[in-house]
Amino acid sequence: MQQALIGRSRVLGAIVVAVALATGAYAFTASNTVPNSNAGSGSGTISGYTVSAVAYQLNSGTPSNIDTMTFTLNAAATTVKAKVVSGSTTYTDCSVAGFNVTCDFSPDIAITTADQLSVIATS
Repeated sequence: MQQALIGRSRVLGAIVVAVALATGAYAFTASNTVPNSNAGSGSGTISGYTVSAVAYQLNSGTPSNIDTMTFTLNAAATTVKAKVVSGSTTYTDCSVAGFNVTCDFSPDIAITTADQLSVIATS
Protein backbone atom coordinates (compact mmCIF):
# COMPACT_ATOMS: atom_id res chain seq x y z
CA MET A 1 0.00 0.00 0.00
CA GLN A 2 2.84 2.31 0.74
CA GLN A 3 4.22 1.60 -2.76
CA ALA A 4 0.93 2.63 -4.35
CA LEU A 5 0.86 5.78 -2.25
CA ILE A 6 4.41 6.68 -3.37
CA GLY A 7 3.47 6.04 -7.04
CA ARG A 8 0.36 8.22 -6.74
CA SER A 9 2.40 10.93 -5.06
CA ARG A 10 4.87 10.93 -7.92
CA VAL A 11 2.10 11.17 -10.51
CA LEU A 12 0.41 13.92 -8.52
CA GLY A 13 3.76 15.72 -8.17
CA ALA A 14 4.37 15.48 -11.92
CA ILE A 15 0.93 16.92 -12.62
CA VAL A 16 1.53 19.80 -10.18
CA VAL A 17 4.89 20.58 -11.84
CA ALA A 18 3.34 20.46 -15.32
CA VAL A 19 0.54 22.82 -14.29
CA ALA A 20 3.04 25.19 -12.67
CA LEU A 21 5.21 25.24 -15.82
CA ALA A 22 2.21 25.85 -18.05
CA THR A 23 1.00 28.67 -15.82
CA GLY A 24 4.49 30.18 -15.69
CA ALA A 25 4.87 30.01 -19.46
CA TYR A 26 1.50 31.72 -19.87
CA ALA A 27 2.51 34.46 -17.46
CA PHE A 28 5.56 35.31 -19.58
CA THR A 29 3.69 35.71 -22.88
CA ALA A 30 2.93 39.22 -24.02
CA SER A 31 -0.11 40.23 -25.97
CA ASN A 32 0.22 41.79 -29.42
CA THR A 33 -2.05 44.36 -30.96
CA VAL A 34 -2.53 43.75 -34.66
CA PRO A 35 -4.47 46.26 -36.75
CA ASN A 36 -7.18 45.20 -39.16
CA SER A 37 -5.97 44.81 -42.71
CA ASN A 38 -7.24 43.87 -46.14
CA ALA A 39 -6.01 41.14 -48.42
CA GLY A 40 -7.35 39.83 -51.66
CA SER A 41 -6.81 38.87 -55.20
CA GLY A 42 -8.22 40.28 -58.40
CA SER A 43 -7.63 40.76 -62.06
CA GLY A 44 -8.06 43.48 -64.61
CA THR A 45 -7.47 44.07 -68.27
CA ILE A 46 -4.14 45.48 -69.37
CA SER A 47 -4.49 47.29 -72.64
CA GLY A 48 -1.79 49.04 -74.57
CA TYR A 49 -1.55 52.63 -75.70
CA THR A 50 -1.77 53.88 -79.26
CA VAL A 51 1.05 56.29 -80.13
CA SER A 52 0.34 58.82 -82.87
CA ALA A 53 1.50 62.18 -84.25
CA VAL A 54 5.19 61.36 -83.67
CA ALA A 55 7.45 64.33 -84.44
CA TYR A 56 11.20 64.65 -84.03
CA GLN A 57 12.80 68.03 -83.36
CA LEU A 58 16.40 68.34 -84.51
CA ASN A 59 19.14 70.09 -82.58
CA SER A 60 19.49 73.63 -83.97
CA GLY A 61 23.31 73.55 -83.67
CA THR A 62 23.75 69.98 -84.94
CA PRO A 63 20.78 69.20 -87.17
CA SER A 64 21.95 65.60 -87.64
CA ASN A 65 20.93 64.92 -84.01
CA ILE A 66 17.46 64.46 -82.51
CA ASP A 67 17.03 66.85 -79.58
CA THR A 68 13.43 66.12 -78.57
CA MET A 69 10.51 64.03 -79.70
CA THR A 70 6.79 64.60 -79.21
CA PHE A 71 3.85 62.27 -79.67
CA THR A 72 0.27 61.75 -78.56
CA LEU A 73 -1.20 58.84 -76.59
CA ASN A 74 -4.81 57.68 -76.95
CA ALA A 75 -5.29 57.64 -73.13
CA ALA A 76 -3.90 59.50 -70.14
CA ALA A 77 -0.62 58.26 -68.67
CA THR A 78 1.35 59.27 -65.58
CA THR A 79 4.74 57.84 -66.52
CA VAL A 80 6.17 57.63 -70.03
CA LYS A 81 9.63 56.57 -71.21
CA ALA A 82 10.90 56.19 -74.74
CA LYS A 83 13.92 55.15 -76.78
CA VAL A 84 14.68 55.34 -80.51
CA VAL A 85 17.75 53.09 -80.78
CA SER A 86 16.88 49.38 -80.82
CA GLY A 87 20.21 48.23 -79.35
CA SER A 88 19.97 50.60 -76.39
CA THR A 89 18.66 49.54 -72.99
CA THR A 90 18.31 53.13 -71.80
CA TYR A 91 14.88 54.76 -71.89
CA THR A 92 14.50 58.53 -71.63
CA ASP A 93 12.04 59.96 -69.10
CA CYS A 94 9.35 61.97 -70.87
CA SER A 95 7.03 64.69 -69.64
CA VAL A 96 3.29 64.21 -69.94
CA ALA A 97 0.61 66.88 -70.34
CA GLY A 98 -2.75 65.21 -70.80
CA PHE A 99 -2.31 62.89 -73.78
CA ASN A 100 0.69 64.84 -75.15
CA VAL A 101 4.21 63.58 -74.44
CA THR A 102 7.61 65.26 -74.86
CA CYS A 103 10.89 63.37 -74.59
CA ASP A 104 14.09 65.42 -74.30
CA PHE A 105 17.08 63.29 -75.27
CA SER A 106 20.23 64.14 -73.37
CA PRO A 107 22.63 63.56 -74.93
CA ASP A 108 21.00 64.05 -78.30
CA ILE A 109 20.50 60.98 -80.51
CA ALA A 110 22.26 60.84 -83.86
CA ILE A 111 19.68 60.43 -86.63
CA THR A 112 21.77 57.66 -88.18
CA THR A 113 21.39 55.50 -85.04
CA ALA A 114 17.63 56.04 -84.59
CA ASP A 115 16.05 52.88 -85.95
CA GLN A 116 13.11 51.94 -83.71
CA LEU A 117 10.64 53.80 -81.49
CA SER A 118 9.85 52.02 -78.25
CA VAL A 119 7.46 53.60 -75.71
CA ILE A 120 6.65 52.47 -72.17
CA ALA A 121 3.62 54.14 -70.60
CA THR A 122 1.66 53.55 -67.39
CA SER A 123 -1.29 55.23 -65.77
